[in-house]
Amino acid sequence: MKIRDIMTKNVECCEPDASITELAKKMRDSNVGSIPICENGTLQGIVSDRDLVSRSLAENQMDVKASDIMSTDIVSGHPDMSAEEAGQLMAEHQIRRLPILENGHITGIVALGDLSVEKDTDQKAGEALSEISKTA
Repeated sequence: MKIRDIMTKNVECCEPDASITELAKKMRDSNVGSIPICENGTLQGIVSDRDLVSRSLAENQMDVKASDIMSTDIVSGHPDMSAEEAGQLMAEHQIRRLPILENGHITGIVALGDLSVEKDTDQKAGEALSEISKTA
């Protein structure tokens, strides 16, 4: 199965100058654990709920922007990769969310839960998910 068949499309993004309050509200309202940070449709970084806590709240830094706390060492996939390839990539890099890019622009995102649906039909992806879960 191709990632394009299981990825979440119409991903909510924020601009690099978004406040942490805006990020948190967007995560809450979209019921997600991370928000891609994009400028003109191009992925610049990603902010997870963990980033909000460890890079802002725990440091008592409330007046910061997305660009101050986002992760920029982004691992990404492409729509035509298989669920197995995505699972292996996520396991290798110990990530729970994989932005999907096409021509440099974000077109979707795959979360660990999205791949777990494919666990029974794609044994390799299931094995990769188990590895992520053990170490995360």
